[in-house]
Amino acid sequence: MEITKTYLKDLVYRVTGAAIEVHKVLGPGLLESVYHKCLKHELTLRGIKFKSEINVPINFKGLQLNTDLRCDLFVEDILPVELKSTEGIHPLHEAQIITYTKLIKVPEGVLFNFNVTHLYKEGQRTYVNELFRDLPE
Repeated sequence: MEITKTYLKDLVYRVTGAAIEVHKVLGPGLLESVYHKCLKHELTLRGIKFKSEINVPINFKGLQLNTDLRCDLFVEDILPVELKSTEGIHPLHEAQIITYTKLIKVPEGVLFNFNVTHLYKEGQRTYVNELFRDLPE
């Protein structure tokens, strides 16, 4: 399947819908690990394929590093999703998902912070990189 901007937009929409459902049922204030388990279950119920806690590869000038750097969810082998349950989305959280998109070599990533009143308005951010610009519509 060819990856397009439209495909990614739809995938982000579906993943966001699953995250909103988890947040609607559970509300804010729980540990990140609880939201992680519940979002995995919701994605499975919706037939959305994903991998959990994938190792993010680091290649520095030909040196392959084995690290404990992990992405919470990798959806449909194209979309990294990072989950938080914190006071707010901080620049370090944004840098983390942006770096994941760069290291995994994918065009887009999503960050969810479940510790908010309204997930879509306050707790969801999508990030694209230079690979996104080159995708067909």
